[in-house]
Amino acid sequence: MSRSNTLLKVSNVRKNFAEVVALDGVTFEIKSGEVVGLVGSNGAGKTTLLRLMSGVYRPSAGTVTLGDDTPVHLMRDSLGVVPESTGLYSRLTAWENIRYHSRLYGVKDKIAWKRTLKFAQSLDMEENLSRYTKGFSRGMRQKTALLRALAHGPSVLLLDEPTAGLDITSARTVRSLVNQIKQEGGTVVYSTHQLFEAQQVCDRIIIIHNGVVKANGSPSELINTTGSESLEEAYVAMTQEKARMRYEDGKTDSTITKFWHRLFRPKTPGTLNSGVDSDE
Repeated sequence: MSRSNTLLKVSNVRKNFAEVVALDGVTFEIKSGEVVGLVGSNGAGKTTLLRLMSGVYRPSAGTVTLGDDTPVHLMRDSLGVVPESTGLYSRLTAWENIRYHSRLYGVKDKIAWKRTLKFAQSLDMEENLSRYTKGFSRGMRQKTALLRALAHGPSVLLLDEPTAGLDITSARTVRSLVNQIKQEGGTVVYSTHQLFEAQQVCDRIIIIHNGVVKANGSPSELINTTGSESLEEAYVAMTQEKARMRYEDGKTDSTITKFWHRLFRPKTPGTLNSGVDSDE
């Protein structure tokens, strides 16, 4: 790792989908131990950016690197990813889903179990690890996905709308876990369109609007820069331009989803997922 403590670097990134420019000239750095929020409306480019940061997409221009300037797609084992769609195998238990994912990264079951149990206690999931995920609520599926992302000991945790659709209690539990990881020196990228969440859990907020970075700073810095009285007012002041339509809602959605789900499929044919259905 570099002396500047920079862990992940996005440098002048552009991403095109045919004639659509999803991201344009995006540049920022994330340092070890930070919790950084990606804030923006639907269609702003947050999910596309997370897919670039996770190595699922390659930039049309620019670079996304991890550690000492290594392309991020070559270091996927250093990443823990929780996408909007959890992609759990419904005929496996929570622990079997987690164990399978950890084995893909070469992590021994004993180590994966120890890490899983630690965070399962924080998420109140200990008694549910042996249950099949088919009957899980959305909150329980999201908690399982979090445990799966953490079990191999990633350097960076990437969260895409981690509390979307969750009840109040489950959402608070997820935010508490992020704060726990933060206190333990972990690095988290937290994508959300909920400003109050970003203000609660993030050290720094990057506002993305229509594919470009509009602001990058702590909540108090963003408020002071715009002369606002709240983060919501600051956000509105920085995103005056009309938000574009979310292009993922069109015919490309199924293709994009397939790319995203590649993170959770084995690189070579195996026996564990043969005949096993995903619940997403």
